[in-house]
Amino acid sequence: MKVQYDDAGLSLQQEYEWTRKFMDGISSVTDSPRPGQAHRVVTSEAIAAVEAIMKENRRVTVNEIAAHTGKSNGSAHHTVHDILQFHTVSPRWVPRQLTAEWKNDVQTNVRVWAVPRL
Repeated sequence: MKVQYDDAGLSLQQEYEWTRKFMDGISSVTDSPRPGQAHRVVTSEAIAAVEAIMKENRRVTVNEIAAHTGKSNGSAHHTVHDILQFHTVSPRWVPRQLTAEWKNDVQTNVRVWAVPRL
């Protein structure tokens, strides 16, 4: 294996360990859940609460969202980025995919802010 893969391959000890695992019947190469590993449970109420906070104040931080909802910073970050799919542009949160409601708000605000050229 060292000839074929050079330093990118497994060491001899790792080869023996994997061979032993497969001989024992373990066929999965992914990590199994460990005791004490954090589990994320995100309810629809928590998602609605975070979304309401973000609609009220677009400049809110993840730490402030965590404080308002009573969740950890990691859970608040997971809800904002992975579930609601918001990301920051400047100091504001912007959804990755604009919904019809958000598009209407943006178009209304652009019309109000637009200044006619002379």
